[in-house]
Amino acid sequence: MSDKRSLLPKADRTPWTPLHAKLHRTIRSRHLFERNQRLLVAVSGGQDSLCLIKLLLDLQPKWRWYLGIAHCDHRWRPDSQANANHVENLAKNWGVSFYLQTADEPLKSEAAARNWRYQALNTIACENQFHYIVTGHTTSDRAETLLYNLIRGTGADGLQALTWQRLLDNGIVLVRPLLEVTRTQTGQFCQDFQLPVWEDSTNQDLKFARNRIRQQLIPYLQENFNPQVESVLAQTAEILQAEVEYLEQAAHQLREEANGRWGDEEGNLDTSYLITLNRRVLQKAPLALQRRVMRQILQEILQNAPSFEQIEKLGALITAPNRSQTDPFPGGAIAQVQGDWIYLKQF
Repeated sequence: MSDKRSLLPKADRTPWTPLHAKLHRTIRSRHLFERNQRLLVAVSGGQDSLCLIKLLLDLQPKWRWYLGIAHCDHRWRPDSQANANHVENLAKNWGVSFYLQTADEPLKSEAAARNWRYQALNTIACENQFHYIVTGHTTSDRAETLLYNLIRGTGADGLQALTWQRLLDNGIVLVRPLLEVTRTQTGQFCQDFQLPVWEDSTNQDLKFARNRIRQQLIPYLQENFNPQVESVLAQTAEILQAEVEYLEQAAHQLREEANGRWGDEEGNLDTSYLITLNRRVLQKAPLALQRRVMRQILQEILQNAPSFEQIEKLGALITAPNRSQTDPFPGGAIAQVQGDWIYLKQF
C-alpha cells in the first residue's frame, strides 16, 4: 500500500548518498522488508532516528512503503512534551501520519522505559495495521549492548541481543536496519542534511549505566585497545546471532527427543507434572545443549529470566542419583529424579 503523503516535498529531495545505497542493499540482502508494506518508524528526535526516517522517506518511492512515525514520551524529562511536539511537527511537515504514546507516570529506570516503549509501539502498530516496527539502533548501540550485558552477566543470547529482526506479538516484526551504521555516521548524515536533532539531556547523565559505557568505557577502549572497537564488538554480536539461532534449534530438537508422557497404568495423565525429561537422552548430548534445554524449560515456568545458578541446579539432575530433587524454584516448582526421568512438579 503506497501513500504519496509519505514522500518528502520535492524541495527537500536529496541526492543518492553512500548511506542511502547501503541501507537499500541491507534491506534487500537481509530481506528486512518487502515492497508495499506498512512501516511504523520509532522516532525519538535524536540523530539516529532522524537519520533512519530520512533514509526511509528517500527510499520510499523505490519500495512503495506506507510510513508512519511513532513517538513515545517517557515523561522523565522536563522537556519531554516539547520533544514530542517537535517530532509531531516534523511528521506534519513531511506529510507522515503521527502517533504518540505518553506514559501514565514517569518511568524510573532504563529497563522499565524500554519495556514500556516496546509495549507502546506494539499497541500503536496493532491498532493501525502496521506490519513492522522500525527502530534506529546502530552499530554503536549493538556494541554498547554487548558490553552492558557482558558486565551484568549473560550467555551468548544476551551478547547478541540486538538482532536485525525480532517477532513481536500479533505477528508484527521489529526491525533494526541500521545495525551496520555507526553513531558517527548518523550524526554526520544529520549535519549534511541539516536535520533538526533534538538533544536528549539524559544522554549525558552518567547515573545511567549505558551512558557510562558510551561516554567513558567505549572511548577508553578505543584509545587504549582498538580504535575500531565498536565495529569489532558489533561483528562479534553478528557472529553470535547465527550461532545462537543454531543452538536454539538444536536444543529444541533435543528437548523433543527427551520429552516424555506420564500417567497411571491405564494411561490417564497426571497433570500435576509440568514437564518430564528422559535423562538418558539428555546425557548423550553436549553440555551446551543440556543447558539450553534447561533454560528453555525454566523460561516457561518462571516469571523472570532464569539465572545461571537456576539452570545449573536443574541441569545437575541429568546425572544425579535416583530420587534426588531440587529445592523449590520461584513459584514453587520442584524437579525430582525417578529412574531415567526428571519430573518437574508444581507444589
